[in-house]
Amino acid sequence: MSPLHIPLSILDRSRTREGEDHGQALRDTVRLAQEAETLGYHRLWVAEHHGVPGVAGSAPTVLASAIAAVTSRIRVGTGGVMLPNHQPLVVAEQFGVLESLFPGRIDMGLGRSVGFTGGVRSALGRDQADADRFAEQLDELLGWFTGLQTAHPGVRAHPAEGLRVPPFVLATGDGTRIAAAAGLPLVVGDLRRRTRLRESVEEYRETFKPSTWAAEPYVMVAGTIVVADTDEEARRLLAPEAWAMANARTQGHFDPLLPPELIESLEMTEKQRGLYEAGMLGHIHGTEARVAEALERVVAETGAQEIMVTTSTHDRGALLDSYRRLARLAGLTRANTASRA
Repeated sequence: MSPLHIPLSILDRSRTREGEDHGQALRDTVRLAQEAETLGYHRLWVAEHHGVPGVAGSAPTVLASAIAAVTSRIRVGTGGVMLPNHQPLVVAEQFGVLESLFPGRIDMGLGRSVGFTGGVRSALGRDQADADRFAEQLDELLGWFTGLQTAHPGVRAHPAEGLRVPPFVLATGDGTRIAAAAGLPLVVGDLRRRTRLRESVEEYRETFKPSTWAAEPYVMVAGTIVVADTDEEARRLLAPEAWAMANARTQGHFDPLLPPELIESLEMTEKQRGLYEAGMLGHIHGTEARVAEALERVVAETGAQEIMVTTSTHDRGALLDSYRRLARLAGLTRANTASRA
């Protein structure tokens, strides 16, 4: 089993667990970042969700600052800031502050989603139409860094102007097309739909236009990856997130994660059972050998330059063990030890 020789990164959404508060989830994300740095992961990103009981990650730039303050090498960023929820100037200023405090370590991952429900969108002062302005907002945001924005003559973004904070576009909706047209790196989270994943990557590479931000296409593939002693043990770690998604689609609320043994004892409706079983399929999971083979196949099929792991599960110890195993099979631990030496 040879190392992948490709950067591995982590996206953590600060998922809450049953009986625990949001502070615990946020502190766990910070601790995970410290461990990820020790293991040799390339980036640790955090996400933006609003009004979701099972997710504590609602202010990604704030959380990114806390992470960057207690780490020294790992890149820190967002996966992503949902640009339609904010004014581009404010986003530029926030990342300008981060980059000024932690130079050379900040990433600006950007998405086009708005609030999940009408109530959340109303609270944010946004509606679905704002997502359709993503390309325009993205252009303005990047212009605040280059000093070339024209939407607001005479206004300048401090301390963002003149800084180089690498932007990445999440491939949701028209994200693939927008990233290619703007000449930006792309993050594709479609590991469960391989044909669609390949098509998105091919479209991106074929239509990519070099820019001041990226001379060539850059593809980061994201998805759930779990490594354990046995295939069955790895599969059980998928259960908490699969049930949370199934429950959300049938009950309308996204609850904290439950332990697998409790999920196995639940009396599910036929619809819930179907959604739950579907949610368990398509992820990369199993022993180190099985996961290594699967990842090699993904990289061969897509030409991905980086893999981002987005796994959530109830057992934090098992999750950390999975990340350790993944780092080992990818050769990260050896490479990180050598670089520190």
